[in-house]
Amino acid sequence: MSISASMVKDLREKTGAGMMDCKKALEESDGNIENAIDWLRQKGLAKAAKRADRAAEEGIIALKVSADNTCAVAVEVKCETDFVARGDKFVDFAKAIVEHTAKNFTEDNAALLAQSFGSSTLAEAVGEAVAAIGENIVIGRAVKVECANGVVGAYVHSNGKLAALVEVSATANPEAALELAKNVAMQVAAASPLALGTNDVDQALLDREREVYRQKAKEDGKPDNIIEKIADGAVKKYCKEICLMEQAYIRDDKMSIADLEKSASKAANAEFKIIGFKRIVLGE
Repeated sequence: MSISASMVKDLREKTGAGMMDCKKALEESDGNIENAIDWLRQKGLAKAAKRADRAAEEGIIALKVSADNTCAVAVEVKCETDFVARGDKFVDFAKAIVEHTAKNFTEDNAALLAQSFGSSTLAEAVGEAVAAIGENIVIGRAVKVECANGVVGAYVHSNGKLAALVEVSATANPEAALELAKNVAMQVAAASPLALGTNDVDQALLDREREVYRQKAKEDGKPDNIIEKIADGAVKKYCKEICLMEQAYIRDDKMSIADLEKSASKAANAEFKIIGFKRIVLGE
């Protein structure tokens, strides 16, 4: 009998299996939905629907850096257990996802899942991976950093659950610029900055911090003429903690990241500038 698109759609919604698998199941079952469901279950292709409501809180951040180091993409690929996250099948699937995303980047998760992926869509490929691996799999956030006039340094923590991308412009010596970018990416991963510099911090956040210390100084009985100085000092200290350029370098706390930038530029006889960064943590 003829298999209609609506029949395939109905079976996909009931089982979570891929479009081509649903069509094949209906053909093998002469269009009988219940028999097609059983056929998919026998083939292990209907697991996705049963597992779709399971929490996917483990996984890895998959990373792809372009050959010329001018662009990097990181994608959050989640599963249910750390055991599966460390398995070859899952890791290989995550690599395939980030390879695809690097070529077809979008931050819109729904649009990403709707893209063609091999002979099906990415969403269908995820369903097939669920059936093959045996756990719920979720594609989370995707981030991209690129630099036309410099390089992008990337770092992924050894547990695969944290990644940082750093953009550095360079007038010359891209090799040295890349080394700087990679070192700063490690800084971003370890020190969790919220902004590049003080001017990039949300003013409301600074005002809130200032008010906290202003009120604390009042409660401590400090004189009115020094309350503002105390509050200003607290905000400056806060900025050193959350602003990348003001943070102490994790490999040498006697210098800031701004100092590191200057030192690297001087050593390379070039001008390097840290332009921006992104940090992605699994599940956040």
